[in-house]
Amino acid sequence: MRLPSLQQVFEAQLQTLALTLRPSTVNQYRSAVRRFLAYLRATFPQLLRLSQLRRDPHLLGWFRSLCEQQPPLSNETRFNLLVDLRRVLDGLAAEGHSVRPDLIGHQDLPPRGRYLPRPLPFQEDQLLQKELRRTDDLPANALLLIRATGMRVSECIHLSLNCLREVGPNQRALHVPLGKLHTERLVPIDPETRRVVTRLLALRAEALPPRWVKAEGLLLPRCSGPYALYQPLRRALAAAAQRAGCSSHVTLHRLRHSFATEMLRLGVSLPAVMQLLGHEDIRMTLRYIQVTQQDMQREFHQARQNATQPHHLPTLSIPKEVQGTGLAGITQALAATRHLLEMYRRQLGDEKARRKLHRYDRRLLAIAAELGRLSSTEK
Repeated sequence: MRLPSLQQVFEAQLQTLALTLRPSTVNQYRSAVRRFLAYLRATFPQLLRLSQLRRDPHLLGWFRSLCEQQPPLSNETRFNLLVDLRRVLDGLAAEGHSVRPDLIGHQDLPPRGRYLPRPLPFQEDQLLQKELRRTDDLPANALLLIRATGMRVSECIHLSLNCLREVGPNQRALHVPLGKLHTERLVPIDPETRRVVTRLLALRAEALPPRWVKAEGLLLPRCSGPYALYQPLRRALAAAAQRAGCSSHVTLHRLRHSFATEMLRLGVSLPAVMQLLGHEDIRMTLRYIQVTQQDMQREFHQARQNATQPHHLPTLSIPKEVQGTGLAGITQALAATRHLLEMYRRQLGDEKARRKLHRYDRRLLAIAAELGRLSSTEK
């Protein structure tokens, strides 16, 4: 019986992965497998079986070839290729194929680049939004909507006609459809953003530019297909940035960075920003938010101003009839203290703190009882 070739073994594993993974993910794995098999055919043509695969020289040789490729591959690209191939090899091992363990170890992965937040400078961001409002055509309003909600471009392209939702009295939200991470969300919007959506609906009803057609049930019309909208939006953004006098390189994704940074500076908490952006990991959100020295100074001094006691502490009132420091006066003072402590306890919303103060009150009651017994003994 003829054994399957390496190409057939890997392709069968990719077909298995395709049962549970998205097509784009499977394509990434397939690209890594093709690169690796092409290297083996060119350098080790005698290797025909998976059981013959060794870390040295086969895998280590492939690592070196990736580093020597011209033009050079980025660390991020090499990292993804190694991780994708390791995922396929692990799947083959799990299905019982003769795959040696640790063909690709953690030490083989190149360091990943540090991703820095890339929001637009504040002045350029304001000028760009002003220019988009002045242009007031369909691409310009779509770009304003992306900037006002932090959506991905692909999510904006697939917005439905009824994307505006009522979430409470005088509260509206934009329903963002299933996106990159297969999640959907409701993004709160203000009256200005609502006007942008209304304007898009009006522009959609008017005569469209050549080759644009209305898509059934979708807010934005399109050219030949959904992804064909990317280029018109890119060109519209580049032209608006040039007219606004922006010196930095303006991209569609930087609008999302600008939204996230603006939300944090306006006081929105980091977990809330994560939900607004549709992230599943707070570490990804941190890549979008720029914190400057000015931001740290503002947050620090605001925290210092808020460092006062959150509750008003009552002042102990000693009864006027209490004279001196005798046992009777101390007993009356304890009774007044217990009364004020109970009034303060009822103001608290923290149940744990309320229980703790109740225990303190029982201790004071026990002290008062001991003082009563001591007073009767003296008599």
